[in-house]
Amino acid sequence: QVQLVESGGGLVQAGGSLRLSCAASGRTFSRNAMGWFRQAPGKEREFVAGISWSGDWTPYADSVKGRFTISRDNAKNTVYLQMNTLKPEDTAVYYCAARPAPLPSLIRNDYDYWGQGTQVTVSS
Repeated sequence: QVQLVESGGGLVQAGGSLRLSCAASGRTFSRNAMGWFRQAPGKEREFVAGISWSGDWTPYADSVKGRFTISRDNAKNTVYLQMNTLKPEDTAVYYCAARPAPLPSLIRNDYDYWGQGTQVTVSS
């Protein structure tokens, strides 16, 4: 069992930056691939970024590539999402997710554990 708690969301102007954190409980964190998803009002939850056990594979959605960076610290049981050059269209609730596999997936249903989400609002 893995419990996830996101933090770091907030209100920021377009062009600004935020760093989201996701703290995980349990001793098996390092054996979980992690992902960040987001859901805007009236839209489906979509993949943003993922990271493998070792951190050496990090796929990104095309819409965030070059602006967002995912990373993990297995000693701290934490995964991060650094978001730069934010745009109004990045406004959404951001969710952290875990799957007990070496590689992340772009598919929502492949993840077993989810956090409660953190709101990110980007003003124009």
